[in-house]
Amino acid sequence: MDLNEYQDKTDETAIYPDKRGTLGIAYCALKLAGEAGEVAEKIGKAIRDNRGHIDYPMSKDLAQELGDVLWYVAQLARQMSWSLEDVAAMNIIKLASRKERGVLGGSGDTR
Repeated sequence: MDLNEYQDKTDETAIYPDKRGTLGIAYCALKLAGEAGEVAEKIGKAIRDNRGHIDYPMSKDLAQELGDVLWYVAQLARQMSWSLEDVAAMNIIKLASRKERGVLGGSGDTR
């Protein structure tokens, strides 16, 4: 499945207020942050409880949480009329430019 096909499939399970509106954008952004936090929490617990080792069951749990992150990324992009493939392509272009200019390791959005 390609990124745009995945994004289209997320619409089948997208039930939240004000889809295609400002409230929908805020909802997706907040839920995205929450899901990313769940990924961080699981990794933190691996560090605390297992010296950072991520075994297969934990890896599978993380993959499922990453799927939730991807779902909200797909819906947030859709809210702003962007395809996931466009978002991914823009990111690769941005990072290639930073690499070419030797500023991958810096900080700030416009380096």
